[in-house]
Amino acid sequence: MAASKLTKREYETLAAFRFSLRQFLRFSEEAAKSEGITPQQHQALLALKGFPGRECAKIGELAERLQVQHHSAVGLVDRLEADGMVTREPSAEDRRQVFIHLTPRGEELLEKLASVHREQLRRIGPELRQILGYLSDHKEPPLKLP
Repeated sequence: MAASKLTKREYETLAAFRFSLRQFLRFSEEAAKSEGITPQQHQALLALKGFPGRECAKIGELAERLQVQHHSAVGLVDRLEADGMVTREPSAEDRRQVFIHLTPRGEELLEKLASVHREQLRRIGPELRQILGYLSDHKEPPLKLP
């Protein structure tokens, strides 16, 4: 079955959603830079702390979470380790496997960034929920989007 054509309002809704996402990403990038790290370093710290079932990850798992090549994740971890934000710890079961852990410095920096991100999401959440509702419910959005 062929998808139906989108209406002008649906395009406007999609554009509003993309705009809101980009605004959040820019906020996130600026917040990371204000703390003296790159957006990618922030993403890595968050991916480690938020890894499902544990608070550490192997390089390959981190690369997957960040959607980067393995060698890029290695370089990122090298820089984070040099800055004292992560440590490498060999696996007790398989010494070839290395887990990346946050240091207290990495934890502290991530906590600061996570707090400001949570507040920003609380501010923009209602608008995003409204836009997503229009997109998922297939109903016409109001004449003026948030």
